[in-house]
Amino acid sequence: MINLFEIKRNENYLSIIILVIRIAIATLMISHGLSKLNMLLAGGEIQFPDPLGVGKTASLTLAVFAEVVCSFFLFIGLATRLATLPLIITMLVAVFVIHGADPIDVKEMGILYLLFYVLLLVTGSGKFSIDYLISKKNRY
Repeated sequence: MINLFEIKRNENYLSIIILVIRIAIATLMISHGLSKLNMLLAGGEIQFPDPLGVGKTASLTLAVFAEVVCSFFLFIGLATRLATLPLIITMLVAVFVIHGADPIDVKEMGILYLLFYVLLLVTGSGKFSIDYLISKKNRY
């Protein structure tokens, strides 16, 4: 039976929860990134914000890298903490630069993604990940 007021953590339960969060958030973000990837590969004129002043193509490429490549790394649990950094930066730019003047309901999704990425930065990928297999192999 689960005691709602228990403060001890079961590492297996925690790793399962982290696995579910990693897979869910990565899948959702990849779905956002694939449309940007298609835009990048289409070859036409790119209509994408340039909040960092690096050019529309470079901004779109950075967003695709974060949303598709880094999310894939989150999904499989490889270099999880490192992969969250571009995603955190992307969400910070989306929330505070692109949607900076918008009401909170427009920023809400970006803030939620940001919170999950910060959580994964702090916790790491858990036991059910490639990171864990690599760290376990390096211990012996």
